[in-house]
Amino acid sequence: MSILAMVPARMGSQRLKQKNLMPLRGVPLIAHAIRKCREAGVFDDVFVNSEHEDFARIAAQEGVKFHKRPDELANNVATSEQFVAEFLEAHPCDYVFQVHSIAPLLTVKDLKAFVAEMQTGAHDALLSVVDEPLEAFYDGKPINFSLERKSNSQDLKPVRRISWAVTAWRRETFLAAAKAGQCATYAGRVGLFSVNRLAGHVIKTAEDLAMAEALYAIAHDPS
Repeated sequence: MSILAMVPARMGSQRLKQKNLMPLRGVPLIAHAIRKCREAGVFDDVFVNSEHEDFARIAAQEGVKFHKRPDELANNVATSEQFVAEFLEAHPCDYVFQVHSIAPLLTVKDLKAFVAEMQTGAHDALLSVVDEPLEAFYDGKPINFSLERKSNSQDLKPVRRISWAVTAWRRETFLAAAKAGQCATYAGRVGLFSVNRLAGHVIKTAEDLAMAEALYAIAHDPS
């Protein structure tokens, strides 16, 4: 069984400029993701997937491989499905694990457990989710509780929020769906893997980054 880790990183970002290069504890966010993948020791190869040569240099410094995506797959219009498909076309494997640099509180232990679940063969796609056992509305309507009575939070069916901290796909299933013009991200048998709120914390803004800095030691050394 061949499994690859792929850390996506484009230079452009809308809310937090060049966020993949932003320092966390003195180290660029992308380096945290790379080191996590290497330390896990469960991947046959680790790739940085980017259009920009700055990330190629970081990949070389960190001892991993670099996949240069086409420039047209690095703008704000290109979708994740497009660059994942392009990567998979170039790199034969059984599974690819997309490990996001913007989820630095995901631990090596979390990552190894996620990989082990995908290796059971029960899923074509595996999504990391955070279980939120709180009352939730969608479009003004309750989705996991009733307005007719007050429920205790421990009795609620949790909302399972996709975090995208780490995601895995079976290569064959993903590419078949992409070539058929279907949604490849959710193709085949989709599994949900729970991670805690720290592991599911993703960085979109400067405030998110500050929170990650404050919580890093707690996430990686909970003792």
